[in-house]
Amino acid sequence: MNKDQIDGRKKEVEGKVKEIAGKIVGNKEMEAKGKVKNALGKAQAGFGDVKSDIKKASR
Repeated sequence: MNKDQIDGRKKEVEGKVKEIAGKIVGNKEMEAKGKVKNALGKAQAGFGDVKSDIKKASR
């Protein structure tokens, strides 16, 4: 795994936790921020996956 994959997966988890916490306490702003962080994490992890695939293909 490369740095983008690790950091992206970490952001996904943090975002999901924040989203669920926002739902539990009824804080729509926290929930929305969690959704955004989750989406950014997925994008970063996806970028890391592509980088990894390219590196594997070039071998």
